[in-house]
This record gives sequence, C-alpha cells and structure tokens, in this order.
Amino acid sequence: MNIYIGNLSFDTTEDQLRQAFEGFGEVSTVNIITDKYSGEPRGFAFVEMSTKDEAIAAISGLNGQELNGRALNVNEARPRAQSGNRGGGGNYRKSY
Repeated sequence: MNIYIGNLSFDTTEDQLRQAFEGFGEVSTVNIITDKYSGEPRGFAFVEMSTKDEAIAAISGLNGQELNGRALNVNEARPRAQSGNRGGGGNYRKSY
C-alpha cells in the first residue's frame, strides 16, 4: 500500500523516513519528491509498505507525529488524476 507523507522537513532523508515507518512493518520503497529543475525536496514523499495492515498502522501511528521539527501529515496515497490536456481550457474556442 502506498502512503503519502506531507509537511516534510526539507532536511529529512530517505533513511530517516524508512526508520520511522519500519517500526510498523516492512518498507518496500521510500521516495522523497524533488523539484525536477533544482533537485531540491518539495516537502512531501511516498512510502510503500508491504501489507495494507502495516500501512494502516503506520498511518495511524505517524500522522501528526513530529519528524525533524515538522508535524507529519500521513495518509493513504490517492491515485494521480489523469488529465489529457495540461494547457487548461481544452480545445475550445470562443464564439462571438
């Protein structure tokens, strides 16, 4: 199960996140999201746990807990919304 972690300190490392979540079960992956241009952390990450039960335990155990001076926002990751058009407005023309 994939877990979203928000309000993450920019100083937090993947190892620190892994250690925090391993207290609730087996961690499959840890991915701190970075800006594609600067490479700087964007303040959120995703952690994948081996089982749903472990993930639920981690969410309830870590949501609101402090890590590196920041209260974590931890919940189940939602699938990314699929948008076929990123230009906004679509292929519409105004008719006068």
